[in-house]
Amino acid sequence: MSSDYPHARVHSTEDGQTIEYTIDGPQTIRQDGQQIPRLNVTEEMLLESGDDARSWLMYGGAYDQQRFTTADEITPENVSNLSLEYIVETEEEGTLEGTPVVVPSDPPIMYQTNGPDVLRAINARTGDVIWTYRYARDQQGPDEASAVWCCGSNNRGVAVLGDSLYMTTLDANLVAIDRYTGEQQWLYDSAPTGQGYSATWAPIVYDGSILNGSAGGEYGIRGFIESVDTTTGTREWRTWMTPEAQWVGDSWRRGAAPNWMSITVDADSDTLYANIGNPGPDVNGIVRPGPNVYSDSVVALDTESGDLEWYFQEVPHDWWDYDASTPPVLFDAEIYGENQRVVTHPGKDGWNYLLDAGDGKLYERSQEFCQHLNTWYLPQQTYDDSPWVMPSADGGSEWNPASYSRVTGNLHVKAMNYPSKFQWDADPEWNFPAQYLGGGFTVYPAMDDPGPAPDAWNGKVGLFSAVDPVTGEVVWQDEYDELSMGGSMSTTTGLTFTGNGSGEFIAYDSESGERLWQHQFDASVNASPMSWYDPGTGKQYVAVQAGGGGLRSPRNGNTVGVFSLRAGN
Repeated sequence: MSSDYPHARVHSTEDGQTIEYTIDGPQTIRQDGQQIPRLNVTEEMLLESGDDARSWLMYGGAYDQQRFTTADEITPENVSNLSLEYIVETEEEGTLEGTPVVVPSDPPIMYQTNGPDVLRAINARTGDVIWTYRYARDQQGPDEASAVWCCGSNNRGVAVLGDSLYMTTLDANLVAIDRYTGEQQWLYDSAPTGQGYSATWAPIVYDGSILNGSAGGEYGIRGFIESVDTTTGTREWRTWMTPEAQWVGDSWRRGAAPNWMSITVDADSDTLYANIGNPGPDVNGIVRPGPNVYSDSVVALDTESGDLEWYFQEVPHDWWDYDASTPPVLFDAEIYGENQRVVTHPGKDGWNYLLDAGDGKLYERSQEFCQHLNTWYLPQQTYDDSPWVMPSADGGSEWNPASYSRVTGNLHVKAMNYPSKFQWDADPEWNFPAQYLGGGFTVYPAMDDPGPAPDAWNGKVGLFSAVDPVTGEVVWQDEYDELSMGGSMSTTTGLTFTGNGSGEFIAYDSESGERLWQHQFDASVNASPMSWYDPGTGKQYVAVQAGGGGLRSPRNGNTVGVFSLRAGN
């Protein structure tokens, strides 16, 4: 099966997806009559992004990944009047999992990405597309293998600094793009195409460097985190996530442990916090004895050197594909009567962890935010011998980023809630490009004949929870009947927005969990919303992408929906 786009053809096989670029090199198409105002996006603007209602300058809104806006036009009292301002229909369908960024010029400019490898500049006041950039490699030799990946041709966003945008590509490259013209400036080859590496996350720019990761945990790669110079596109440092001295034998060579979502930064301490994925192979720990550090962990690195400061491993020696896959969230909280800088992270294992930002000490593991059943039961050699296990291999909390409300102190967590069966192969032979799983897993009801669902399962495949990360209490929870990925966004007025697989885009009361407003899209909303205030119109805007997603999405589509409200309306 293949899907054709204006610049690429994506092929789906039993081993995953591959991409064939059908144009020779990158392509930029500019629309007439649209201009981007000159505005230098400075490091100071990035540092203040989380408190500036007029902008959304990085994937999580700010370096702390709180996904919180200080724009205050939309309130619980008037959100019922929120209306659709405009839509942008992309030429690509079914790969919309990203978060746009908005630069606060006059008019504001939105930069929106989706797969495969597409970036648009949009007048955020009118919805007019200014230019469209489509990535493609220059023609390469016949021996060059294609990129391969497991879970959708996604692109989740860009980083911005000065006059440039920075975007990852499916074939594990990083490109710099002139944000006024849409022309490619340079390309950094992050990892060998054809060896299992890929990239779909939004990179983070900090102090003149691009903080970048790695993906491909199902393909025998060796995960890393690295820093790249924003001006030259040259590598500054790289830290491997499978340290040879701490893995048994040669298992480190294919040990995976990738970082495939956006990085969190504490600018006060020059520390980055990253979520690290599963060890490889996913479901056969026999070939990788030991805890497999730093897989399934939150790690803290020095941003200048890449030196490891600490790590906290949520699932040692993982057999269930329980990546630590969503970005960590940084905030201050009162712990034992003292104000502390903390990092919190909801895992695919179904619990939220609260950690000391300085040393990784565990303060609190939360109540479960999804169901648990036979958790930690080791895979058997056949599916028939394996019980249903919850969380499934999908999670728990997958890549979908959580939002933190500074109003309530709660973390809003999206979770998958259905069972899996696992089996491991006695002799896990592997040759690329087959997936390096060491066995297999399924989710209910994907198997041809899975048998009846477990009686203990409540049948709700999606859950959205408000979790107090300090006390560990699950404060409220909403249930969804269809798979629901994507993240959320909270506001200073006490609202939290998120979407679900049924196409509902919902505004909740952050404190009570009451649904106060919703809009029905034709496609699944498996992306993560964002917001900004435009002084030129006096309106607050909320944007979200509706168009399926890469992993078991119920409904594909191609819509960027932008909603607005002026206070007093």
